[in-house]
Amino acid sequence: MPKEPLNFPKADILVIDDTPENLNLLSAMLTEQGYKVRSVTKGSTGLRGANAVPPDLILLDVNMPEMNGYEVCEHLKASDRTRKIPVIFISALGDVLDKVKAFAVGGVDYITKPFQLEEVLARIENHLTIWKLQQQLQAQNERLQQEIHDRAKAEEKFAKVFRSSPNPIAIATVSNARFIDVNPSFLKMSGYSLDEVIGNTATELNLGKNTVAIAQTIQLLPETGSLYNLEFEFSTKCAELKTVLISLELIDLAGVPCALLIANDITERKRLENEFISLVSHELRTPLTSTMGALDLLGSEQLGTLNEQGQKVLSIATTNTERLIRLVNDILDLERMKSGKIFTRKMKYNAAELLTTATEAMQAMADQLQVKLIINPVEVELWADPDRLLQTLTNLLSNAIKFSEPGDTVYISATLSESQGVEPKENEPLLPKYLLITIKDQGRGIPEDKLQIIFERFQQVDASDSRNKGGTGLGLAICRDIIQQHDGKIWVQSTLGEGSTFYVLLPLPDLQ
Repeated sequence: MPKEPLNFPKADILVIDDTPENLNLLSAMLTEQGYKVRSVTKGSTGLRGANAVPPDLILLDVNMPEMNGYEVCEHLKASDRTRKIPVIFISALGDVLDKVKAFAVGGVDYITKPFQLEEVLARIENHLTIWKLQQQLQAQNERLQQEIHDRAKAEEKFAKVFRSSPNPIAIATVSNARFIDVNPSFLKMSGYSLDEVIGNTATELNLGKNTVAIAQTIQLLPETGSLYNLEFEFSTKCAELKTVLISLELIDLAGVPCALLIANDITERKRLENEFISLVSHELRTPLTSTMGALDLLGSEQLGTLNEQGQKVLSIATTNTERLIRLVNDILDLERMKSGKIFTRKMKYNAAELLTTATEAMQAMADQLQVKLIINPVEVELWADPDRLLQTLTNLLSNAIKFSEPGDTVYISATLSESQGVEPKENEPLLPKYLLITIKDQGRGIPEDKLQIIFERFQQVDASDSRNKGGTGLGLAICRDIIQQHDGKIWVQSTLGEGSTFYVLLPLPDLQ
């Protein structure tokens, strides 16, 4: 048998009246309307019942033996347990003073006998509705007060952490990237006073070379979300350069979207890192040169003929030594670029010749891996270091070939453009401002989460690439630095499983 739904009473009503006829009439009427009714004939009994199980509403007679209705109501209002229960007086006393006294002791309404059933029901429903709304409002107020209390404690905790943190912290508006607060650690690192910082932007304070990019990143926070460990060259008030890692978090201050900037000064760490890389690289170069010479001597068979197993071992040793030499050379190149010890030797150079030379240099590798190279150059003069640009293009072509399958095609082409975008504009003027070089492959592609990090040191799409493809994870970082030295840009677009396209944008010399 299916269970019938439970019918819960609309409300619990306590009726206190010494007249049984009134009790029976009210009880029958209210029960029929879906209320739960408890009836008592004495005020003291009603008080005990109300304290034991507080009702939602009380109907109370005035004239009763032992304790009248006014006294009962006073006792109800004196107790924390029953104070908020709405009390409606029902009495044959119709004098104004009786009604005034009823309201004075805490009643919410007064109905005179004989009463109309419809009037009693209407007043009960109204006061129950008011009481429920008051309960909801009180609950909302309590929640609001708790939220205010929690927020105040959180703000107090944040302020304490903000002021005492050893890390430089700043808060800037998202709309215009202006500082609205900074902590003492930020002031100590920057050398500025609080009055000098507040209301200004990082660009106005000349806090580094890439302040415009940082401001743009802040303004994009609502779309991009939090960003962590952005390396930034920070300039102090005294023009001292520091290397910092910046993390950005979107926060709300009194309805104003703001960016929380937390900096980590890694200047000393970077110095030690560069010194270590330089020292290790140089110390490795000498024994590697000797090792390579010894392997070449063995391979020339001047010291005797090796059997097949010996030739195989020699080939493995030679391959890995060459790979280690490439790694050391890449580290040295990158270290010199970072420290400014590599200077570009710029000259006029034809872009078509540059692309052709790069393609010819990689043709043997493409033939060996059965990859087709297609070149589409453009005749235009560049003001550039041809050796460094050739290093960049051969590196990009090498990657494209290595990650292609036999039978695939790698395209290298160049176009002239007025804009810094991928697609040239229609009806561009005869004097374009940029050369856009594209290197496109049909390989495995790059996952979206790797697109932003492959230009960093020691970053590869797959950790096994260093073993299987012979990469060092430094080639693209070197390419980026070379292009930046030419005031250009390098980026990549890729679809997983369909291939990648690398873009190199170079400014053309002003011929006017």
